[in-house]
Amino acid sequence: MFPSSDDAAIEAAVAALRRGEVIGLPTETVYGLAADAENADAVRRVFALKGRPADHPLIVHLQGPEALDGWARAFPAEARRLAEAFWPGPLTLILPRGACASDAVTGGQDTVGLRVPAHPLAQAVLRRFGGGLAAPSANRFGRTSPTTAQHVRDEFGDAVPVVLDGGECDVGIESTIVDCSGDHVRVLRPGMITVAALEAVLGRPVEAAARKDAPRVPGALAAHYAPRTPMRLLARDALERAWAAHPAPADVRVLAVGALPATAHGIALPADARGYAHGLYAALRALDAAGAALLLVERPPEGGDWVAVHDRLGRAAVGAGHDADRRSG
Repeated sequence: MFPSSDDAAIEAAVAALRRGEVIGLPTETVYGLAADAENADAVRRVFALKGRPADHPLIVHLQGPEALDGWARAFPAEARRLAEAFWPGPLTLILPRGACASDAVTGGQDTVGLRVPAHPLAQAVLRRFGGGLAAPSANRFGRTSPTTAQHVRDEFGDAVPVVLDGGECDVGIESTIVDCSGDHVRVLRPGMITVAALEAVLGRPVEAAARKDAPRVPGALAAHYAPRTPMRLLARDALERAWAAHPAPADVRVLAVGALPATAHGIALPADARGYAHGLYAALRALDAAGAALLLVERPPEGGDWVAVHDRLGRAAVGAGHDADRRSG
C-alpha cells in the first residue's frame, strides 16, 4: 500500500498498469480495481478477481472530456452539457461506443460508460498513464464497496499488490449513471448527482427509471452492495421492536440515522444524506466484521438527496438475504 504523497508510488502504479496488472485506485466515489481498458488480458483479470459476470459492463475512467476520442462514437449536445457541469466528478455517461471500447469492457453492448474522476490521485495516474482505465469497485462481486485503501487490502490481500492510498472517499457511494445514447436522457443508477441537479442543467425533465430496453450498467442487479451478515431494513420504530424482541440482542448490530437506540450496539450515521452516504460502506463493513447474528438498518428519510442511499440499502438488504420491509411503518 502506497501513500498518495509518494510520487514514486504513482510511477509504480502506472508501470504496473502498463504491464497489464490490476491496481487499487482511489476515486471520490469508491476505490476501484483499475486496469488498462484497452488490454483484454488486464480486463479479464479484473473480472476474475471480482468474480464478476462477463456480460456485466465496466466503466472506463478518463483524464478529461478531451480523451473521449476513440471511446465514444458520438458526444451528443446534452451529454456535453452534463460533462461540462459535472466532470470531473461522480457522473458516468452512457454513450455510443467507439473503436477503443471492446466487448470485454462493454459486455457486448453497443454503448460504453465513461467517467472523469475528480480524485487528485486518480487524475495523477490517468495523466501519466495516458489512456483509459476500466475501474469497477474493488470488492468481490455483489459485496460492499470499499472506501479506504485498507478495505481493498482486506478484500484482496496480496492478489492486488499495488494499492494507492488516497484516504477516505469523499462521496462514498458510486457515481450517478446517465444514459445519453438514445433519444431520451435517463438515469440508470442514482447517485449523489440527483435528477433535480441534472434537470437544472438540461432545463427539461430527465427520466428517473430505467426502461426494459436500457443498457446494462453496474449496480443494477436486485442484490448488490451486500454485507455477509443477514440484514433487515426497517423504519425506526420497527427496528427498535425487532431489536428488543431478538432472543440475543447483544448479537444484533444496528445502523441508525442520527443516534442509536438506547443500549443498542452499532453505528449512527449523520442525518443528512451526503454525510450518511460518505460513511455508509465503511459502516456496513465495520458492522459486518463484528460477527453479529443480524444487522438491523434504520430506513433513512425519503426523496431528494436520499434516493441513491435508498437504492444502495435496498439492494444490500436483498443481497444479505432479507428484502427491505416496507410495510413496517
